[in-house]
Amino acid sequence: MFSRSKCKALIYRYKHAWVFLYIFLYLPWFYYLEQHVTANSDFHVIHAAVDDYIPFIEYFIVPYLLWFAFIAVTFLWFFFHDVSGFYKMAAFLFTGMTIFLIISTLYPNGLDLRPVQFERDNIFVDMVKTLYKADTPTNVLPSIHVFNSIGVCIAISHNKTLSSRKVIHYGSLILGISIILATMFLKQHSVIDVTLAGCMATLLYPVVYVRESRKVFRPKVTKHSVKKAMGD
Repeated sequence: MFSRSKCKALIYRYKHAWVFLYIFLYLPWFYYLEQHVTANSDFHVIHAAVDDYIPFIEYFIVPYLLWFAFIAVTFLWFFFHDVSGFYKMAAFLFTGMTIFLIISTLYPNGLDLRPVQFERDNIFVDMVKTLYKADTPTNVLPSIHVFNSIGVCIAISHNKTLSSRKVIHYGSLILGISIILATMFLKQHSVIDVTLAGCMATLLYPVVYVRESRKVFRPKVTKHSVKKAMGD
């Protein structure tokens, strides 16, 4: 049994766990949107001409489903090994996810891209059918699959330990790109959803990461440094 002092030490060590409370905001809100938009079926259909030229490839169900483990495992690694990186990653992901919820609330949206009939019959197609049943083609703008994948790759690239390991660094990039492609090849998202997710990540990146990096590497100006720079 843990003593009271050990319990206090454990709570103090992992006090940043309060961040996980965000789930109590996100899940009920997302669930409401799924029920509301699907029930009313009154939403704006997201579609780009290029979507019609992207083929359906069921094999991409593998990286698409790996997304869940990709996000969870990375998030937990940062939780236990890099608190500062954990806070940055949470700030990046949760800000984007909140923006997604706001957009979906104010601008109900959905897709009409999913195939009605499948040309092939295999285990991967069966997995896609199961995905379609569990996940409605609504609330897709911007793609959280894409945004979070970008966010995780950014977090890994900013961590010295993970980024120095080539297998992890490049493996995460390959998986991230595969997940992004999967959203389109499985007809889960339009090119528009993917593009806007990338734009949102681009806008949030300097806010969460670049600004902090400038603070860290900004040289401290003192009278001595000024005199030295002026050649005394």
